[in-house]
Amino acid sequence: MSLTLDEANRMVTAAISKAREMGIGQSIAVVDAGGHLLAFNRTEGSMWLAAHAAQGKAVASSAMGWSSATIPADNPVIQSIFAALGGRMVPAQGALPIIRDGQVAGAIGGSGGTSEEDEECARAGLNAL
Repeated sequence: MSLTLDEANRMVTAAISKAREMGIGQSIAVVDAGGHLLAFNRTEGSMWLAAHAAQGKAVASSAMGWSSATIPADNPVIQSIFAALGGRMVPAQGALPIIRDGQVAGAIGGSGGTSEEDEECARAGLNAL
């Protein structure tokens, strides 16, 4: 089952609320099962680079169906996939897959804080689903 825009926006809103509660700048991206951006937002004060990192983490998580923290970036096969996709994937902590009926429906990724803070914000978004 695919994600709706309303669901994606609800997740982004929850993740941004968590970032504000934590007092950190954050970019939050939700992608669909194909890694295509569905919803995005960036808090004021969040560095512009975090926007790209959040999307890349979400794309990696959606593609692999794993938390982006568990993607083995040093694996030659994974490195080849990353290279073939032109750097669209970022194998760093901060994104979580969205699983529905045993299938990957997409992922939510955050960037702007520490890796742990990014994942905490992404988890708040995922929990809003």
